[in-house]
Amino acid sequence: MFNDIGPLELVTLIVLAVLVFGPDKLPKVIQDVTRTIRKIRQFSESAKQDIRQELGPEFKDFEFEDLNPRTFIRKQLDNDDLGLKEIRNGFDLKKEMAEVADAVQGRDSDTSAAASSGGRVDMVKKPESPAPDDRPPFDADAT
Repeated sequence: MFNDIGPLELVTLIVLAVLVFGPDKLPKVIQDVTRTIRKIRQFSESAKQDIRQELGPEFKDFEFEDLNPRTFIRKQLDNDDLGLKEIRNGFDLKKEMAEVADAVQGRDSDTSAAASSGGRVDMVKKPESPAPDDRPPFDADAT
């Protein structure tokens, strides 16, 4: 419940409680607060039990924490019925990037070239230099 309260904050709250309520009334206030928290928890648990009974046996494994979207999504992603773990484990980013780079540069996808370069892919396109006996293209309209 108070997972994010540090030791300095806790000491500050205790000192503040002693100053506000005084050392003689503080134990009674603490008892009243704990009694109220206990009643709220009992009320909450009885409400949850009533809702589970009203929903019927189909929802006997229903947890109210599942209504939190983050918990729901995490539970669905951990479910192995979809096969997402196999997809996640079978995805190799370096291999995929090498294939994309080869496709962009117009080469045949050869994984040995990416493996021989240490898994690094050169994404800079270098212009091809013409052969010495090749003449540059002549465009009559440009002159």
